[in-house]
Amino acid sequence: MTATCLLGVVIVWFAVNHPVWAAGIAGLLAVLFAGGLVLRHRMIQADRERFLAGNAELEKVDRLPGPAFEHLVAERMIADGFRQVRECGRGGDGGVDITAVAPGHGRYAVQCKRYSRTVGAPEVRNFLGALANTFAGHTGVLVTSGRLTKQARAEALGARQPLILVERDRLADWLLGTVTLLPARSARMPAEDEAR
Repeated sequence: MTATCLLGVVIVWFAVNHPVWAAGIAGLLAVLFAGGLVLRHRMIQADRERFLAGNAELEKVDRLPGPAFEHLVAERMIADGFRQVRECGRGGDGGVDITAVAPGHGRYAVQCKRYSRTVGAPEVRNFLGALANTFAGHTGVLVTSGRLTKQARAEALGARQPLILVERDRLADWLLGTVTLLPARSARMPAEDEAR
């Protein structure tokens, strides 16, 4: 505490007695700080790109544990341009693993299912229930490394709220960055049966 006060006194004395030098030093420190922020941002982005590239193959996705799959989906959303991406999975998540905001297009709620089997209608109904209650007003996105059963797909496509489906084939394209969930760059990611 004493050292901080003493340092403050020295800085004020220096600024009063040498204002040009003080302004120059302050400007240099501001440039260094801004440069550090830019460098940190680029490092984070490079790490994200390496992580996405290293996990873009479905064979690797199939070996990921659930939380790592959720993190991969969140990182892909950030790379797509979503903002305020929050991983909220684990117990007590209210049926949603990730929330995000698409600039100019509202809020999104994402359910991730890293399944080697098919996703059934009960899982889709549970997600639709979360969207209707806790996450009302969000656009729902169901991302799975598997496929939806015919009944599950019918439930999803018949929902009152918008629901975007990202099944295995579309997941592969999305992880490679050839398609996006953002409406600004593509109207809407088609559901599996619409893409065929």
